[in-house]
Amino acid sequence: MTSPIKLEFSEKYDEAHAQRYFQKHQDGLSRRLSHMRDVQLARKALELAGDPSLVLDLPCGAGRFWPMLAEKQNRVIIGADNSPDMVATACRMQPNDVVERVRPMQTSAFDIDLPDNAVDSIFSMRLMHHIGESSHRLAMLREFHRVTRDSVILSLWVDGNFKAWKRQRSEHRRTRRGEGAAYQNRFMLPAATVEAEFAQAGFRLQERLDFLPLYAMWRVYVLRKE
Repeated sequence: MTSPIKLEFSEKYDEAHAQRYFQKHQDGLSRRLSHMRDVQLARKALELAGDPSLVLDLPCGAGRFWPMLAEKQNRVIIGADNSPDMVATACRMQPNDVVERVRPMQTSAFDIDLPDNAVDSIFSMRLMHHIGESSHRLAMLREFHRVTRDSVILSLWVDGNFKAWKRQRSEHRRTRRGEGAAYQNRFMLPAATVEAEFAQAGFRLQERLDFLPLYAMWRVYVLRKE
Protein backbone atom coordinates (compact mmCIF):
# COMPACT_ATOMS: atom_id res chain seq x y z
CA MET A 1 0.00 0.00 0.00
CA THR A 2 1.44 3.38 -0.99
CA SER A 3 1.91 6.07 1.64
CA PRO A 4 -0.52 9.02 1.50
CA ILE A 5 0.86 12.11 -0.23
CA LYS A 6 1.75 14.85 2.23
CA LEU A 7 2.92 18.29 1.12
CA GLU A 8 5.77 19.70 3.20
CA PHE A 9 4.26 23.18 3.53
CA SER A 10 0.99 21.81 4.94
CA GLU A 11 2.60 21.17 8.34
CA LYS A 12 2.69 24.90 9.11
CA TYR A 13 -1.08 25.39 9.29
CA ASP A 14 -1.57 25.36 13.05
CA GLU A 15 -4.04 27.60 14.89
CA ALA A 16 -1.76 30.66 14.93
CA HIS A 17 -0.97 30.37 11.22
CA ALA A 18 -4.63 29.84 10.40
CA GLN A 19 -5.47 33.09 12.19
CA ARG A 20 -2.75 34.94 10.26
CA TYR A 21 -4.03 33.42 7.03
CA PHE A 22 -7.52 34.75 7.78
CA GLN A 23 -6.13 38.26 8.29
CA LYS A 24 -3.80 38.16 5.26
CA HIS A 25 -6.42 38.80 2.58
CA GLN A 26 -7.80 41.78 4.49
CA ASP A 27 -4.52 43.63 5.09
CA GLY A 28 -4.05 46.66 2.85
CA LEU A 29 -5.80 47.94 -0.24
CA SER A 30 -3.93 45.76 -2.74
CA ARG A 31 -4.81 42.54 -0.90
CA ARG A 32 -8.46 43.57 -0.58
CA LEU A 33 -8.61 44.37 -4.30
CA SER A 34 -6.91 41.07 -5.09
CA HIS A 35 -9.46 39.23 -2.96
CA MET A 36 -12.31 41.01 -4.77
CA ARG A 37 -10.91 39.90 -8.12
CA ASP A 38 -10.51 36.33 -6.83
CA VAL A 39 -14.15 36.32 -5.77
CA GLN A 40 -15.27 37.81 -9.09
CA LEU A 41 -13.48 35.08 -11.06
CA ALA A 42 -14.73 32.34 -8.72
CA ARG A 43 -18.32 33.55 -9.05
CA LYS A 44 -18.00 33.55 -12.86
CA ALA A 45 -16.49 30.06 -12.81
CA LEU A 46 -19.40 28.74 -10.73
CA GLU A 47 -21.86 30.27 -13.21
CA LEU A 48 -20.04 28.58 -16.09
CA ALA A 49 -20.21 25.28 -14.19
CA GLY A 50 -23.99 25.63 -13.97
CA ASP A 51 -24.21 27.05 -10.43
CA PRO A 52 -23.75 23.65 -8.72
CA SER A 53 -25.91 22.96 -5.69
CA LEU A 54 -23.51 20.75 -3.72
CA VAL A 55 -19.94 22.10 -3.61
CA LEU A 56 -16.84 20.76 -1.89
CA ASP A 57 -14.56 23.70 -1.02
CA LEU A 58 -11.14 22.02 -0.70
CA PRO A 59 -8.96 23.45 0.67
CA CYS A 60 -11.31 25.90 2.34
CA GLY A 61 -8.51 27.66 4.24
CA ALA A 62 -10.03 30.22 6.58
CA GLY A 63 -13.28 30.17 4.62
CA ARG A 64 -12.72 33.33 2.61
CA PHE A 65 -14.87 32.05 -0.28
CA TRP A 66 -17.73 30.83 1.92
CA PRO A 67 -19.77 34.08 1.76
CA MET A 68 -19.60 33.99 -2.05
CA LEU A 69 -20.44 30.28 -2.17
CA ALA A 70 -23.42 30.94 0.10
CA GLU A 71 -24.88 33.52 -2.30
CA LYS A 72 -26.82 30.70 -4.00
CA GLN A 73 -29.60 30.12 -1.49
CA ASN A 74 -30.08 26.38 -1.96
CA ARG A 75 -26.37 25.52 -2.23
CA VAL A 76 -24.91 23.04 0.24
CA ILE A 77 -21.23 23.74 1.01
CA ILE A 78 -18.78 21.20 2.38
CA GLY A 79 -15.90 23.24 3.81
CA ALA A 80 -12.88 20.94 3.97
CA ASP A 81 -9.18 21.32 4.66
CA ASN A 82 -6.25 19.08 5.55
CA SER A 83 -5.68 21.32 8.59
CA PRO A 84 -8.30 21.00 11.36
CA ASP A 85 -7.11 24.38 12.68
CA MET A 86 -7.98 25.99 9.34
CA VAL A 87 -11.48 24.53 9.43
CA ALA A 88 -11.97 25.62 13.05
CA THR A 89 -10.74 29.14 12.27
CA ALA A 90 -13.10 29.39 9.30
CA CYS A 91 -16.06 28.29 11.41
CA ARG A 92 -15.12 30.78 14.13
CA MET A 93 -14.33 33.83 11.97
CA GLN A 94 -16.84 33.71 9.12
CA PRO A 95 -20.37 35.18 9.59
CA ASN A 96 -22.72 32.92 11.56
CA ASP A 97 -25.39 32.86 8.87
CA VAL A 98 -22.77 31.65 6.37
CA VAL A 99 -21.23 29.06 8.72
CA GLU A 100 -24.70 27.59 9.30
CA ARG A 101 -24.75 26.69 5.59
CA VAL A 102 -21.41 24.84 5.74
CA ARG A 103 -20.65 21.24 6.65
CA PRO A 104 -17.09 21.35 8.07
CA MET A 105 -14.74 18.48 7.31
CA GLN A 106 -11.06 17.60 7.78
CA THR A 107 -9.67 15.65 4.83
CA SER A 108 -6.80 15.55 2.35
CA ALA A 109 -7.18 16.51 -1.30
CA PHE A 110 -5.22 13.34 -2.12
CA ASP A 111 -7.58 11.05 -0.17
CA ILE A 112 -10.99 12.68 0.14
CA ASP A 113 -13.22 11.09 2.76
CA LEU A 114 -16.29 11.03 0.49
CA PRO A 115 -17.76 8.38 -1.83
CA ASP A 116 -17.63 8.40 -5.63
CA ASN A 117 -19.69 11.13 -7.35
CA ALA A 118 -20.47 12.66 -3.95
CA VAL A 119 -20.67 16.34 -4.97
CA ASP A 120 -21.72 18.39 -7.97
CA SER A 121 -18.49 20.38 -8.04
CA ILE A 122 -15.12 20.62 -6.33
CA PHE A 123 -13.95 24.19 -5.72
CA SER A 124 -10.18 24.23 -5.15
CA MET A 125 -8.59 27.66 -4.99
CA ARG A 126 -4.89 28.27 -4.36
CA LEU A 127 -3.74 24.70 -3.84
CA MET A 128 -2.39 23.36 -7.11
CA HIS A 129 0.39 25.97 -7.40
CA HIS A 130 1.89 24.38 -4.28
CA ILE A 131 2.29 21.01 -6.03
CA GLY A 132 5.51 20.80 -8.01
CA GLU A 133 5.50 17.10 -8.93
CA SER A 134 3.39 15.96 -11.86
CA SER A 135 2.66 12.60 -10.23
CA HIS A 136 1.23 14.38 -7.18
CA ARG A 137 -0.92 16.69 -9.31
CA LEU A 138 -2.27 13.71 -11.22
CA ALA A 139 -3.03 11.86 -7.97
CA MET A 140 -5.04 14.84 -6.74
CA LEU A 141 -6.83 15.34 -10.07
CA ARG A 142 -7.81 11.67 -10.23
CA GLU A 143 -9.18 11.90 -6.68
CA PHE A 144 -11.18 14.97 -7.73
CA HIS A 145 -12.44 13.01 -10.74
CA ARG A 146 -13.62 10.23 -8.43
CA VAL A 147 -15.47 12.49 -6.00
CA THR A 148 -17.08 15.07 -8.31
CA ARG A 149 -20.15 14.23 -10.32
CA ASP A 150 -19.76 17.00 -12.87
CA SER A 151 -17.15 19.78 -12.50
CA VAL A 152 -13.96 21.03 -10.89
CA ILE A 153 -12.96 24.67 -10.46
CA LEU A 154 -9.33 25.28 -9.55
CA SER A 155 -6.69 28.00 -9.68
CA LEU A 156 -2.93 27.91 -10.21
CA TRP A 157 0.02 29.84 -11.64
CA VAL A 158 0.65 29.47 -15.37
CA ASP A 159 3.24 30.74 -17.84
CA GLY A 160 2.70 33.03 -20.83
CA ASN A 161 2.45 36.32 -18.91
CA PHE A 162 4.64 39.14 -17.60
CA LYS A 163 4.85 37.90 -13.99
CA ALA A 164 5.88 34.41 -15.13
CA TRP A 165 8.59 35.92 -17.34
CA LYS A 166 9.91 37.95 -14.39
CA ARG A 167 9.93 34.89 -12.15
CA GLN A 168 11.79 32.81 -14.74
CA ARG A 169 14.34 35.58 -15.27
CA SER A 170 14.94 35.90 -11.52
CA GLU A 171 15.49 32.14 -11.18
CA HIS A 172 17.85 32.16 -14.17
CA ARG A 173 19.92 34.97 -12.60
CA ARG A 174 20.12 33.08 -9.32
CA THR A 175 21.40 30.01 -11.16
CA ARG A 176 24.01 32.06 -13.07
CA ARG A 177 25.29 33.49 -9.79
CA GLY A 178 25.77 29.93 -8.57
CA GLU A 179 23.29 30.31 -5.72
CA GLY A 180 21.57 27.01 -6.49
CA ALA A 181 17.88 26.32 -6.42
CA ALA A 182 16.02 27.94 -3.57
CA TYR A 183 13.39 25.99 -1.65
CA GLN A 184 10.02 26.40 -3.33
CA ASN A 185 6.53 25.68 -2.11
CA ARG A 186 4.86 27.56 -4.98
CA PHE A 187 5.31 26.66 -8.62
CA MET A 188 4.55 28.33 -11.93
CA LEU A 189 3.48 25.63 -14.39
CA PRO A 190 3.46 25.60 -18.19
CA ALA A 191 -0.19 25.86 -19.20
CA ALA A 192 0.30 23.16 -21.85
CA THR A 193 1.66 20.76 -19.22
CA VAL A 194 -1.13 21.19 -16.70
CA GLU A 195 -3.85 21.14 -19.37
CA ALA A 196 -2.47 17.82 -20.61
CA GLU A 197 -2.65 16.55 -17.01
CA PHE A 198 -6.31 17.59 -16.81
CA ALA A 199 -7.06 15.45 -19.87
CA GLN A 200 -4.97 12.58 -18.52
CA ALA A 201 -7.03 12.60 -15.32
CA GLY A 202 -10.29 12.44 -17.31
CA PHE A 203 -11.39 16.08 -17.52
CA ARG A 204 -12.49 18.26 -20.41
CA LEU A 205 -11.32 21.86 -20.25
CA GLN A 206 -14.36 24.14 -20.40
CA GLU A 207 -12.95 27.58 -19.63
CA ARG A 208 -9.84 29.56 -18.70
CA LEU A 209 -10.27 32.73 -16.63
CA ASP A 210 -7.17 34.89 -16.09
CA PHE A 211 -6.75 37.18 -13.08
CA LEU A 212 -5.14 39.88 -15.26
CA PRO A 213 -4.63 38.62 -18.83
CA LEU A 214 -1.00 38.69 -20.04
CA TYR A 215 0.18 40.13 -16.71
CA ALA A 216 -0.62 37.93 -13.69
CA MET A 217 0.19 34.24 -13.26
CA TRP A 218 -3.12 33.35 -11.60
CA ARG A 219 -5.57 31.44 -13.77
CA VAL A 220 -8.88 29.78 -12.86
CA TYR A 221 -9.88 26.67 -14.81
CA VAL A 222 -13.35 25.22 -15.18
CA LEU A 223 -13.13 21.48 -15.88
CA ARG A 224 -15.91 19.03 -16.71
CA LYS A 225 -15.80 15.35 -15.88
CA GLU A 226 -15.75 13.12 -18.92
